[in-house]
Amino acid sequence: MIKRIFDFLVALVGLCLIGVLLVVFWLMASVDTQSNGLFIQERIGQLGTPFNIYKLKTMHPLTGTISWLGNFFRKSKIDELPQLWNVLKGDMSLVGPRPDVAGYYDLLVGDERKILELKPGLTSLASIKYYNEDALLASLSNPLEYNDEVIFPDKVQLNLDYYYHRSFYGDLLILIKTLLR
Repeated sequence: MIKRIFDFLVALVGLCLIGVLLVVFWLMASVDTQSNGLFIQERIGQLGTPFNIYKLKTMHPLTGTISWLGNFFRKSKIDELPQLWNVLKGDMSLVGPRPDVAGYYDLLVGDERKILELKPGLTSLASIKYYNEDALLASLSNPLEYNDEVIFPDKVQLNLDYYYHRSFYGDLLILIKTLLR
């Protein structure tokens, strides 16, 4: 309950403080991608329930290429800021396993399914470790295989460790590490 109240208050204050900036970023992303600058995608949430995640659009919808502005938004994680709305709504938490598309967390079996008991988060130890995941995968000849055989299993282990050792204090440390990165 404390975690939910903390999440709600931080998301509310965050949205109030950066709301105008978010509108400016949305307008910039709209001009840059020549489309609605908001990206909405279905992700797997707590207990395997799908929900819509919100991000700023970083790719041009016709070419599928990441724009210069989109690259900046991704590297700086500005594209993730609309997810404060997901936190406010209760779909997400500030700290928890990053939500993934169908075909990953929802297919876990055994003890690994405990990850689905957690509300997905804006940040986690796995997202800190793999902050440059896009660049890492882009440098490989078979990125999907590397993701499926190396990165995803490591993220599962990191998220299971979080599941068994989570605490409010630990969440604060993860938030601080995220902000310092």
